[in-house]
Amino acid sequence: MTTSLSITDHLVIAPVLLPFVAALLLLVLREQAMRLQRGLAVLAVLVQIGFALALLLAVADGTLVTYRLGDWPAPWGIVLVADRLAASMVLITSLVALCAVIYAGGGTDRQGRHFHVLFQMQLFGLAGAFLTGDLFNLFVFFEVLLIASYGLALHGGGPARTRAGLHYVVMNLLGSTVFLFAAGLIYSALGSLNLADLAAKAATLPADSLGLARAGGLLLLLVFGLKAALLPLHLWLPNAYAGTSAPVAALFAIMTKVGIYAILRTHTLLFGSAAGELAGLFEPWLLALALATLVIGMLGALAAEGLGRLAAYLVLASVGTLLAAIALGTNGIAAGLYYLPHSTFTAALMFLLSDAIKRRRARSGDSFAPDVDMPHYAQWGGVYFVAAVAASGLPPLSGFVGKLLILQATPAHPWVWVIILVSALGIVVALARAGSRVFFDSVKPPSSINQALSRPTPLFAPYEFFAIGALLGLILALTVGAGPAVDFARATALQLAEPSIYINAVLGGTR
Repeated sequence: MTTSLSITDHLVIAPVLLPFVAALLLLVLREQAMRLQRGLAVLAVLVQIGFALALLLAVADGTLVTYRLGDWPAPWGIVLVADRLAASMVLITSLVALCAVIYAGGGTDRQGRHFHVLFQMQLFGLAGAFLTGDLFNLFVFFEVLLIASYGLALHGGGPARTRAGLHYVVMNLLGSTVFLFAAGLIYSALGSLNLADLAAKAATLPADSLGLARAGGLLLLLVFGLKAALLPLHLWLPNAYAGTSAPVAALFAIMTKVGIYAILRTHTLLFGSAAGELAGLFEPWLLALALATLVIGMLGALAAEGLGRLAAYLVLASVGTLLAAIALGTNGIAAGLYYLPHSTFTAALMFLLSDAIKRRRARSGDSFAPDVDMPHYAQWGGVYFVAAVAASGLPPLSGFVGKLLILQATPAHPWVWVIILVSALGIVVALARAGSRVFFDSVKPPSSINQALSRPTPLFAPYEFFAIGALLGLILALTVGAGPAVDFARATALQLAEPSIYINAVLGGTR
């Protein structure tokens, strides 16, 4: 690590500062025309994508870029760290955010106050959570993104949204309390909260501190499992995601990935093979809970009676799939890292698509009750078919490639094959059932609705075209570029398997 900061070093803090500054500016301009606020919000996310791409290019060769706030050396000062994993997560977040903020311009941002301010503050918290190299500051950024998400989840109001939002708030407040206990136990055992310093000290942990460290680590798994909606801590997710507005739910597609990222980071760095007596702390729990989460997600999708709720359970199924991949070792992690952006883009697509279909169904909205034929139902049916193929992991799209790689990483666990394949079949049935009910189960319209249907209706509103089209394009790009994307995922997994790379980059000569 060099003693002077270069432009590359400043790239690490840029994705954290930009949304914070944008949120402050939008707060000052809150009384201005909504068109100006929308333009500024979209511009901020576009610049964020540029920063994320530049950061990803800077670390693509395996370099770790660190940024010491106040120039205090680690482990005493706050440090931001960018490696392949962190930079790719920031980029995925920014791409989903662009689609969500464009879709919100269709009118969602007018349903309540400060939508764009809260949106940027959530991006601030998400970027900080991915880039921080300190356990306590991970807690701080968790709180920032959660506070913003509380406002976004309740944006627009209504009894159902308020009930679901209250459950979401209470569960996450409990999780935040447990996080503080976990951090306290780990600090008591290891005397530090810097992730690299914790990883360096874990291998030489004295026996009398082992119990505290294990208890703190398991509490961390509990907290991160709650954020990721890991069974049995998943009950908040279906109502919260299905009950909020579509662009917020699309952005929330990355929220569970924060918990998955935190599990992956601590699993490989703090409790990896070089962690001595702490090695493999998560392993006895992770695979079984992940597969159970996948099954629950599949069963929930089969039982869903609306497109929004179906999309929420698909998020739960993807959480189970990703965490099962992480539990399978380096090859599984590589497969999961390829599947992660696919599942994020697909979940966001399903939420936006369900809302677009809901707007065009005269009586039933996104529920599976019979309704009159929606305008341009054949074209929207085609879009839904592509989205369903992506969500179910059928060929030829990237979901199939990701699941195939996960299955290849499980040669010693044939029962994992059974659960993943049966769950995939259940999800195919759920998506096929939903499509047939929405697009083919029609009734004759009453005269009042018939008059409304006689008016010309555009195939796509501009915000729908750009947001939904961009997500479909990202899934297609991930499919066409599967070779380089898989290579990058494997390189990322190998980097995570060597904690010494992270430790040396952060601590340098301070050990």
